[in-house]
Amino acid sequence: MLSHEQKKLRQHAKEIFWAGLAAVDPQAAVRRALHREGDLLTVAGETLDLAAYRRVFVIGAGKAAVAMARGVETCLGEIIERGLVVTNARGNDELQHVRVLEAGHPIPDARGEHAAKQILHIAESAQHDDLILCLISGGGSALLPLPAGDLKLAEEQLVTNLLLTHGVTILEINTVRKHLSRIKGGQLARAAHPARLVTLILSDVIGDPVDIIASGPTVPDPSTFADAERILVLYDIWQKLPKAVQEYITAGCNGFISDTPKPHDPIFERSHYTIVGCNADALAACERHALSLGYHTMVLANRVQGEARDIGRFYAALLHNVVNSEQPIRTPACILAGGETTVTVHNSGGKGGRNQELALSAALDIDGLENCVLLSAGTDGLDGPTEAAGAFADGWTVARARMHGLRFLSSFLRDNDSYTFFEKLGDLFVTGATGTNVMDLHIMLVGE
Repeated sequence: MLSHEQKKLRQHAKEIFWAGLAAVDPQAAVRRALHREGDLLTVAGETLDLAAYRRVFVIGAGKAAVAMARGVETCLGEIIERGLVVTNARGNDELQHVRVLEAGHPIPDARGEHAAKQILHIAESAQHDDLILCLISGGGSALLPLPAGDLKLAEEQLVTNLLLTHGVTILEINTVRKHLSRIKGGQLARAAHPARLVTLILSDVIGDPVDIIASGPTVPDPSTFADAERILVLYDIWQKLPKAVQEYITAGCNGFISDTPKPHDPIFERSHYTIVGCNADALAACERHALSLGYHTMVLANRVQGEARDIGRFYAALLHNVVNSEQPIRTPACILAGGETTVTVHNSGGKGGRNQELALSAALDIDGLENCVLLSAGTDGLDGPTEAAGAFADGWTVARARMHGLRFLSSFLRDNDSYTFFEKLGDLFVTGATGTNVMDLHIMLVGE
């Protein structure tokens, strides 16, 4: 049973999490970025005369695509000629002027390939006097699979699975994806040229590099085929690739296939982008709410990356310091961080995600530590291939696990089976799909 103090800390952690999500609501973020007075549309400081454009198209992909499109509709609804966005969880809300398609994530599927072809067709049909608004958010890479050359979807699916299970960072994953695609790495912008192209981006990548978010379909790509090859060799994936993929990348490295469009390419002369929301925005809102609850606060970082279990151990050490010596912050304390960790899968039979693995790792190291709680959760509401957003850990997690008859607790971490562990305790954090995605939030609270 949880004590009154533990229940209070968990409730506060939930409130802080939801305050962070409210700050990166995609619809609100898009509306803040767009301002319309009659025929004049201001986007991130640049003013466009809508009367100068024959048609307005809306395209996009990502976990936040529907909410972002709704934000555009409230501003431009009646003049949208055609719209199409693809997302992973469609929900029940229909849009008035933008069609919504659902596709697979994190492993791409045939629905995504079909959607990507339609989005590419819209871009290719645009002319010089047309305006395209492109809405990009996390998950867009998997949701827009369109294999390059003669590659097949099954081969792209295999490559994606290998990248996701070998501890490869999202920057490296998307570097590879861009060079196996007809639409990623600026190639959607190439298709849209010479139309006017404006991209609104909700960032789910550390440091907000626009060429990595959803694999940057409308922005210049500084990476090369050689970079993709280096990553695949570095992580010992190259020899596991289908022969057709190896041959395609090798041909690109040797200059037989054109690389993705680079900075200063003329196709970007009538294209610009703006980031409408990111992890830092969510953390700032989390901090404001924690202050309102009476906590001393510290935002540790919004660029946390690395193996989830290693970050969990670091957070555990931090909690020990706060509880035992009130360092680096006085109690009641709220320490916040954000980013996106990785999981190297050691047992394919286990079930869980990076947030659950981080929480389990921390739980093992804070066994017996009083008056503290850690909540690690994905802002999209989905952690790995599970319905949970993340999990709670506190000083009594291990004790409760033993009371539930669980033994050899470290084996759950060894086998990447954090979901099973927390499910048995009832300590999963389940939100459902949130409709946004700005990476993960890590919330650590210590009471007085």
